[in-house]
Amino acid sequence: MINARWWLLALAAYGSGLGAQTRTVTSSESPGARPNELTAAERAAGWRLLFDGRTLAGWRGLGYDSVPTAHWQVDAGTIKKIASGNVPKLPDGQPLHGGDLMTVDTFDDFELTWEWKVTPGANSGLKYNVSEELSVKEAPNHAALGFEYQILDDDRHVDGKLATHRAGALYDLVAPTRPTHVHPVGEWNQSKLVFRGKHGEHWLNGEKLLEFDLGTARMDSCLAKSKYRSLPWFGERRRGHLILQDHGDEVYFRNIKARDL
Repeated sequence: MINARWWLLALAAYGSGLGAQTRTVTSSESPGARPNELTAAERAAGWRLLFDGRTLAGWRGLGYDSVPTAHWQVDAGTIKKIASGNVPKLPDGQPLHGGDLMTVDTFDDFELTWEWKVTPGANSGLKYNVSEELSVKEAPNHAALGFEYQILDDDRHVDGKLATHRAGALYDLVAPTRPTHVHPVGEWNQSKLVFRGKHGEHWLNGEKLLEFDLGTARMDSCLAKSKYRSLPWFGERRRGHLILQDHGDEVYFRNIKARDL
């Protein structure tokens, strides 16, 4: 007669072994799929990392010769925007003495993907089509002037009440054309930006939120009604820098990848 205790132990061991054999491997465990790494397929498709997960090589502050370390740091494989605290601010909420983080390289036709997460009530953005020279001339607080993919806690920040200011919007210009499925505060969102010729697209978590074309009546109208209407050069297409915005709040970025189109 088989000992009952031995039989239960044997079944448990078998079940444990079977579970180990059939467990699904997640993408984060798959070879080459860790944050801030490129897969072989991505390399073959022309993608390159803009953040290596360890340093801020390839980045500097807009209008600065180096990274403003009081504003930005590398934290556990992410680029962390350090919260500014109670500091003097401009009417739009940006710090009076800010420090947007800028790629050293400039980009023409490109596709960009990245991940971001916010803290409660946080506001930030990823800007593109940015001229450092024009930005410094117009905004002495080291804030970039360019098209902005809005990054926001829609539920807690006042900007969430405005369609053109919600997460994924082309800030103050074009609102998402569908409901945005933003992951909760503290969880990672995946964004994609396509900018080719005069055509742009904003994507969030696998869904295309909006597209636009410069030089069209629709876009001209959006520019004329926006906060940028006094800048005649704002809507012009240029080879520009990419920017992580310092809006004073704690925000995190990782997996920043780009390829030329």
